[in-house]
Amino acid sequence: MSQKEIIIAFTELGKFLSQFQLEANTQHPDVKHNADFFDKFSELILLSQSHNGWFTPEQVYFSVQSWAEALTEENLNEWLSASKTTGEAYTFNTNTPKTIGLILAGNIPLVGFHDFISVLVSGNKVLAKLSSNDQKLLPFLAQYLIAVEPKLAERISFSEGKLENFDAVIATGSNNTARYFEYYFRDKPSIIRKNRNSVAVLNGQESREDLFQLGEDIFRYFGLGCRNVSKLFVPKGYDFKLFFEAIFPYGEIIHYEKYANNYDYNKAVFLMSLFQILDNEFLTIKEDTSYASPISSVFYEFYEDLDNVATKLATDTDLIQCVVSNQLIANSIPFGQTQKPKLWDYADNVDTIAFLNQL
Repeated sequence: MSQKEIIIAFTELGKFLSQFQLEANTQHPDVKHNADFFDKFSELILLSQSHNGWFTPEQVYFSVQSWAEALTEENLNEWLSASKTTGEAYTFNTNTPKTIGLILAGNIPLVGFHDFISVLVSGNKVLAKLSSNDQKLLPFLAQYLIAVEPKLAERISFSEGKLENFDAVIATGSNNTARYFEYYFRDKPSIIRKNRNSVAVLNGQESREDLFQLGEDIFRYFGLGCRNVSKLFVPKGYDFKLFFEAIFPYGEIIHYEKYANNYDYNKAVFLMSLFQILDNEFLTIKEDTSYASPISSVFYEFYEDLDNVATKLATDTDLIQCVVSNQLIANSIPFGQTQKPKLWDYADNVDTIAFLNQL
């Protein structure tokens, strides 16, 4: 099976996904297999919250649209032409496909889809073990891909039990499960992903719009993703008044019961522990040196010298997924963009395609 055929299949999937938006689902006549899949996917999106309480229609639609924008022929060809890290052209071995075991997370909708795509476009076979929190969306998209390109049927399989008969593994989990993965898969080539968090660096010159966009980085997916900002670095004496004013439109989030329960619980814990917090009735912020804040809370840390912040972030690079700022830190990304990664923005900065190509 050629890579071109696989790219065409994913391009068709992108066209299919582009039909589904929060405002309205709209069938396009040039999209393949709508008769078999359109209504079923519309229903699946609406039912996703019954499978995982955090997968509200709004969050699932956002994920679906993000993938629709990513899966274009232009993006796929650009991604696969060369490594953005090294600039070297990728060399694919499509004659002897390997079976790659995927252990997928389930914290946000389709969080493991990039690994799934990477294995297939590199000419290999997927053997995926789904998270109990996200068991419906990926298998459905796999069915659509197989309808578009039947040859993919022999390259996609799902395991409900123990992973067996694979050549390499990509596993995503917590720091605790990562230790298990590292031991269990010690004899196999592997990528093992652990907990990471994202941070924003402010200097007090940000506009209201910048801070509003930062709210997107904080609240999208209820803050459950590793690309969600959970920590702010702010200059000493920073006034949070404009920050709170700018994120006020996100206040509707408190009407979602699971988020509200976390807000109430974590706020109570902070107060009973006599921590000093700032609170706007749907988000608490607390001075803390940690990167990982609980749901409904963001930590912050004061700084006096940006160079010291840059040094700290470089030292702690294994704990950080991405950095947001107005170009205050090298290689940081703009506000509002953390949940819109490009195909070549690899998790943990590990080039998945290069890993797969060297097997």
